[in-house]
Amino acid sequence: MFDFLFFFNSILIGVGLAMDAFSVSLANGLNEPSMPRRKIFGVAGIFGVFQGVMPLIGWFCVHSIAALFSVFEKFIPWIALALLGYIGGKMLAEGIEEYKCRKDGVGDECPVPQRLTLSALLLQGIATSIDALSVGFTISDYNWLQATVCALLIAAVTFGICFAGILLGKKFGTALAGKSSIFGGAILIFIGLEIFITSFI
Repeated sequence: MFDFLFFFNSILIGVGLAMDAFSVSLANGLNEPSMPRRKIFGVAGIFGVFQGVMPLIGWFCVHSIAALFSVFEKFIPWIALALLGYIGGKMLAEGIEEYKCRKDGVGDECPVPQRLTLSALLLQGIATSIDALSVGFTISDYNWLQATVCALLIAAVTFGICFAGILLGKKFGTALAGKSSIFGGAILIFIGLEIFITSFI
């Protein structure tokens, strides 16, 4: 039941699903280069929870309301695009405003881009993990225990990858100074577009 192939496939699924969350974590690190270690653990943890829970919800839907789930699945790319576009657009606008202000020589009077809030983080978690619902079809032949272990592995892999993404973003965010929010916002919008476009390919 739990052979090498099971663990190998689960980890591969986790890596694949975590790529969008990694990019968003990178953007968060860029936007908040002074993010404390405790918050990094929290941010990576929330992404891990979302990426782990969504396949379980998808697995449950396949075994209960498969027809309704198939209809909802069509809207997943639109939801991801709307959420990431909104968050990224807001971050981008704040970054541009701050950059223009500093360029004009106002300095300390310039508005500082908002740090990552819990509500924004939850929206990011939903946006980057909602496509993981469809993994429920991939693991539909698993029993509940296998599906749970698979979800836990996906969550652990996502946590590690997102943790690394934030640290990497922090490093570049410090170097980029006032332009970090612009890059972060652009990344979020790009990820939203990537999820949307690839869903039709």
